Amino acid sequence: MPKPRKMLSDWYAPYIQPLVKLIETQSKVTLINWVVDYAEQIILPLWNKFYNNDLRPKNAINAARMWLLGEIKLPQAKPLILECHAAAREAENNPVAQAAARAIGQSASTIHSPRHCIGLALYGALAVAYDEFGINAPWEQLEQYAGEECGRMLEALKAIAVENEPNPAKIDWKC
Repeated sequence: MPKPRKMLSDWYAPYIQPLVKLIETQSKVTLINWVVDYAEQIILPLWNKFYNNDLRPKNAINAARMWLLGEIKLPQAKPLILECHAAAREAENNPVAQAAARAIGQSASTIHSPRHCIGLALYGALAVAYDEFGINAPWEQLEQYAGEECGRMLEALKAIAVENEPNPAKIDWKC
């Protein structure tokens, strides 16, 4: 049996490109609010399903929120975000939890660089699909459902997007 994929990897997929295009029009603050809210509401429960006592992903979300409020600086937030990434590595035998922690870590990392926000879709949508159908479902089924989740992510961003944002984030996708 093939190893489960760790993330969606088709940058040009029709469910990724609309997100990319809208992301490019928004400020860093809008992007952080979007990914942190979505990660907390949709993705964190997937982590908690398996590791309810491991607060590292929740701590990363809280650190990003505290950064947004000006309560902490990046050097104080960074260790908490890195701990979330460590949690993902430690969950290597649980693809749902691992993808969820990676999505949360990338979402929180958006405070460092706005391009990290796409990790919500690349990891988070797959976590949702794995949770819904299991890791042994056909890839076509998983990808279709992950694409639908990306559509829900897009709608969540549209709901808070600033029309004609005067200060869009400068993003170098490096893809």
